[in-house]
Amino acid sequence: MLKKWAMLVLSFLLVSGISVSSVDQVQAAAKKTEIIVSAAASLQDSLDKIAVQYEKLHPDIDLVFNYGASGTLQKQIEQGAPADLFFSAGDKQMTALIDGGLISENKQLLKNQLVLVVPANSKTVITTITQLTDKAFKKVAVGQPESVPAGQYAQQSLTAKKVWDTLQSKLVFAKDVRQVLSYVETGNADAGFVYKTDALTSKKVKIALTVGGHVHKAINYPVGIIKESDHQAEAKAFYNYVQTKAAGSIFTSYGFSLAN
Repeated sequence: MLKKWAMLVLSFLLVSGISVSSVDQVQAAAKKTEIIVSAAASLQDSLDKIAVQYEKLHPDIDLVFNYGASGTLQKQIEQGAPADLFFSAGDKQMTALIDGGLISENKQLLKNQLVLVVPANSKTVITTITQLTDKAFKKVAVGQPESVPAGQYAQQSLTAKKVWDTLQSKLVFAKDVRQVLSYVETGNADAGFVYKTDALTSKKVKIALTVGGHVHKAINYPVGIIKESDHQAEAKAFYNYVQTKAAGSIFTSYGFSLAN
């Protein structure tokens, strides 16, 4: 009876145009462990490339990325959103989760630089961010300081130069650093504060000025394992992999510097 049933199932699959190998592939996909990675938007290009390599080495793993502003991702995790790992573009957001008992293990992974970008065809020469008060700049894009680390670093820098209040009427706030980049690319802003790594991904903008590290907090990128992850072993394995030389070479190729 069992043999007869199996033959009927096989016949149905063949009639339906589904090969046995296709069924095997579906079953293999169903057995994959899904690892959810909440990561700062500025890491998207490098992590997407690392994921391709990692999944080739670990065909039983399916990396799923949730990219956004670090502050927004922090809040999501605090509210119980599913996540196995968190990559932040700032110490503040990771520290908040550590203090809340939500991170089981963490490490400083990368460093970045804050830059001011302008459209690629701009003829304006900028030697200091105080020039943003000039009439030539009508709109300046900045990440929301409450949730976007790049916006926080920009606010710190402009405050240190005593022009943050002066620029309020010109500021266009964005949900994350990639939206800042988009505003400058499309001409919706005359300049914008992004990370060096973001600027290097676009041919539509150019770096007008690298902001000195002395006017803002250090731009660190920590990574941590979520304590409530249902896949601690798999999360730990990817956590270890992003610290390897292979992953490091990809990060540095996108403009990051390694923390150690």
